[in-house]
Amino acid sequence: MRPALAAGKPDLPRRMVCIETNMGILPQFFFPEKAGLDYKLTPYLERMAAFRDHFTVFSGVSLPGVTGGHSAEKCFLTGTPHPERGGFRNWVSLDQYAAEQIGSRTRYPSLVLGVGNEGQTLSYTRSGAPIPIERSARKLFEKLFVQGKPDEVVNAVNALRQGRSTLDFVGDQSKRLAKSLPPADRQRLDQYLTSVRDLEQRLHSAEEWEQKPKPKVTAAPPEDIKDGREFARQSRTMFDVIQLALATDSSRLVSVFVDATAIHNITHHGNRPEVLAELRAKEEGQFDALAAFLKTLSSVKEEGDTLLDRTMVLYGTCMGSANSHANNNLPVLLAGGGFRHGQHLAFDTQNNYPLTNLYVSMLQRLGIETREFSTGRGTMRGMEVV
Repeated sequence: MRPALAAGKPDLPRRMVCIETNMGILPQFFFPEKAGLDYKLTPYLERMAAFRDHFTVFSGVSLPGVTGGHSAEKCFLTGTPHPERGGFRNWVSLDQYAAEQIGSRTRYPSLVLGVGNEGQTLSYTRSGAPIPIERSARKLFEKLFVQGKPDEVVNAVNALRQGRSTLDFVGDQSKRLAKSLPPADRQRLDQYLTSVRDLEQRLHSAEEWEQKPKPKVTAAPPEDIKDGREFARQSRTMFDVIQLALATDSSRLVSVFVDATAIHNITHHGNRPEVLAELRAKEEGQFDALAAFLKTLSSVKEEGDTLLDRTMVLYGTCMGSANSHANNNLPVLLAGGGFRHGQHLAFDTQNNYPLTNLYVSMLQRLGIETREFSTGRGTMRGMEVV
């Protein structure tokens, strides 16, 4: 199922799953007090104790210039500064930047998902356009593993071809228009045409995959949980389908927006003990779901490694404190992916270290040759590969 790379070298699958919860995480239950390898697990990290040696927890990190409280949630994977300002335009997200480079190796270049009743996408194109999320785990399962009838496959291929022909027409028209434009506009049009050509290539790849049989799995389609207050249970269900997608190499890049708006009112807890206890219980459910996800990934063997060894799992939030809408000191951890883990990397809580540097490290781990991404101008200090 996996294509070969140049010079006959095998395509070693490296994968990435990026998860953001949008209502913050109580910092006192997340951040360890001591840095380094011998830090003590905090109440939230204790829920993941079985995987202590498989994740790194960060403190003192943030996205440079990303402010605006809740507005920052759309920038978790883009790092685009000042989303609260008028005329804001997002940059390309981490997963889509990677999909441009390696997405053609799988049936689906990326999976853009969400849980909860509302919420937006984490994923944005190079032009800053949001990519809609799929929040139904059952529909995702059917998309990945339910083979259409022969006539449905033919109709799907025809629709893809029609899309390509429309783009060809737009491209021809645009080329004629270019002759009458001044240099600055001609440059912008050239950028547009480049994006059109990229889309044509993706449509061509999609057409080829549409005619290949989908992988078969023994798992039954999941039942969707409709209640948005059960976002932790919804996450578990979605994570189970994601694990199947990764195990069958249907996609290697996944983003998940966890909409926790249902607990928005109690995130403004005012340090009231009874409210903090309720909020803590909700957030512990999210870490239980994450721990269960890591367990399923570690249970799948792949050529001497586990699926967790080959998959980076980024988990974090856009607010260091939802109670005050602060966008600094973000609670973030990275699990798996072949890095040396088991540590707490503590940076300056007053002058935060760029989280986007971690994104550069993650891109390089995927085999993408780059030294910068967004506001990141180097790799994450202290992160080493095995």
